[in-house]
Amino acid sequence: MSTPHQTPDASQAQPEDLVELGRIVSAYGVKGWVKIQPHSSGGNTLLEVNDWWLRSPVPPGGTGVLPHARAIRVIASRPQGSTIVAQFEHLADRDLAHNLKNHTVWVPRGSFPAAEEDEYYWVDLIGCQFYGMHEGQPALIGVVAEVTDNGAHALLKVERQHVNEDGEVTAVLSARGRPVEELVPFVQAHVHTVDIAGKRIDSNWPTEL
Repeated sequence: MSTPHQTPDASQAQPEDLVELGRIVSAYGVKGWVKIQPHSSGGNTLLEVNDWWLRSPVPPGGTGVLPHARAIRVIASRPQGSTIVAQFEHLADRDLAHNLKNHTVWVPRGSFPAAEEDEYYWVDLIGCQFYGMHEGQPALIGVVAEVTDNGAHALLKVERQHVNEDGEVTAVLSARGRPVEELVPFVQAHVHTVDIAGKRIDSNWPTEL
């Protein structure tokens, strides 16, 4: 019986735009299905894309370098509560499925389905410069470092930045030398313009700390 590492797609060159969307938490059933816990915004994409890439977990004490990802074809998937269950091509054995526990699931950004109007993939928001208002004018607050979900809406974790008189941008650090972060609700009441191509988000959020 073939393992998932022997699928016809396994020899593909690893895409440079892989995005981590979830993690395999267990085998599911006796026919080789697996259960995936998607990250906050990854569930819909995993259900719509049939070509995934799996990475084995980094062993304790490892170098921190991500293992090479291996391609695998999804032949069936469906929601299962807050998780997703999926069946892979050439994998019909529970023991083999169990061996995939803790592998992370990745999908190339170029394979994501097109977003609806006024909807955005969280991965595209990360790295955007975030602007607020200061005395009626746009002013840089910082850069979006992470996007989380509080259950009601998305939250932008913005790492504060400062622009000096010469236009140089530096990080705002705490007394302990850590980036100063601010959580901003990603809702229309605060965010009014998102320019993914220009990596910029404009809002009415106050710039003062």
